[in-house]
Amino acid sequence: MATATVRTLRESSPVTVGVLTAPSSASPPNVNIINLKVLDGNGAGSDSGVIAAIQRAIALKSTYNIRVINLSLGRRVYESYTQDPLCQAVEVAWKSGLVVVVAAGNFGRDNSTHTNGYGTIAAPGNDPYVITVGAMRTMNTPQESDDRIATYSSKGPSLVDHIAKPDLVAPGNKIASLLSQGSTLEQKYPGDVLNPITYGDYSGQDSYIKLSGTSMATPVVSGAAVLMLQKSSGLNPDAVKARLMKTADKMFPTQSSTYDQFSGVTYSAQYDIFTVGAGYLNIPAALSNNDTVSGTAMSPVAVRNLTGTVSLQADSSSVWSNSVVWGNSLIWGTSVVWGNSVLLNGTSVIWGSSVVWGNSALDGCSVIWGSSVVWGATLGATDAGSAAESIDGSGDDDGE
Repeated sequence: MATATVRTLRESSPVTVGVLTAPSSASPPNVNIINLKVLDGNGAGSDSGVIAAIQRAIALKSTYNIRVINLSLGRRVYESYTQDPLCQAVEVAWKSGLVVVVAAGNFGRDNSTHTNGYGTIAAPGNDPYVITVGAMRTMNTPQESDDRIATYSSKGPSLVDHIAKPDLVAPGNKIASLLSQGSTLEQKYPGDVLNPITYGDYSGQDSYIKLSGTSMATPVVSGAAVLMLQKSSGLNPDAVKARLMKTADKMFPTQSSTYDQFSGVTYSAQYDIFTVGAGYLNIPAALSNNDTVSGTAMSPVAVRNLTGTVSLQADSSSVWSNSVVWGNSLIWGTSVVWGNSVLLNGTSVIWGSSVVWGNSALDGCSVIWGSSVVWGATLGATDAGSAAESIDGSGDDDGE
């Protein structure tokens, strides 16, 4: 049972999804799930545990036909992805042929450094190779036109490297999935356990719970990747990522506001490239796309010049350098920043010097674009704690 319904095209050989933490909220039929547990009963773990599981998935990929790794976990960014062992581990998996889908993180409400939630992408979602997923709210309706970004969904760019993230967004608020009875989540959020009668079960046995967070949105995209691989088994990870991003829906409001009844705070969101990435997951469109992908699909870097203007800089090896099929306006749309044109006179400028915080002199600006990371003096990145920080308790109100 899930908000997002995923349909599959069957092949004789099933595709496997390696899930490294929470139960999947979207699992297509004819799919095997290899569950490599890396977090304890309280949702905490270590980099070394996650890395060991990734290495295990790589070792078993031929044995079990593993094609996708779902990482519904994350931690703060402490250093460049080029030096971070966790990021390097997901890159090895990616380059071995595994599609790696990662939660963006749930720090979108964090304004402790006056960035309004910008610059809060979690690791390893800050790695440019992987598919990083933010969370949307379905507003408890079947149509997508009223869907809104979840207030807790982490925003880019990534700290230190300024990678443009997330790559896309998917439903992640109040997603119903299997309940592990007696678990910490059940004890912590008893109000989110679904009444069995809701799904036609009159046994009185609780079996499902509603959870919210980018960790719930991530397996929706993993499921989409599986469908693509079931249809076209020869696709490599970069082709899967590029097609998902290109075909993502790019129709969003300019901004939205959400009142949180628990904190009494109203959160405002602006639908820019660092909030929704390339757009809202569109599975039928992704399955219908047959564009050839030559090169990597590394997420571009957001570069800020001396005047404060920010533009996208694609890696020379990436498919984004082909402006005919994979140009910026096709992938990220033409109006995903503040209702103004993302591409100014055909260039890749995404906003001016004072759009994000209203004043480029505000301290939030130096947090994101400065040379130092400000999350604390103790880094411990060699074995920092990883956690299901992409689960956000009861989530946002969906109008239920």
